[in-house]
Amino acid sequence: MELTNREHEVLELLVQGLSNRQISDRLSITNHTTKAHLSSIYEKLKIKNRVQAVVKYFELVKQKQLL
Repeated sequence: MELTNREHEVLELLVQGLSNRQISDRLSITNHTTKAHLSSIYEKLKIKNRVQAVVKYFELVKQKQLL
């Protein structure tokens, strides 16, 4: 599972509780692009939603596979 640098940024903002619009604004990208990054993240992490993304993020951090 290799996330791009941008996908890491999006995932970290998601974990902080930001909405798609807030992530888009923070990264100066469109909402459509944010959704595309999230779809890619979900596929790579084999998850289906934001809650699972947060859980997976902390599991990977704990395993030191994602920092």
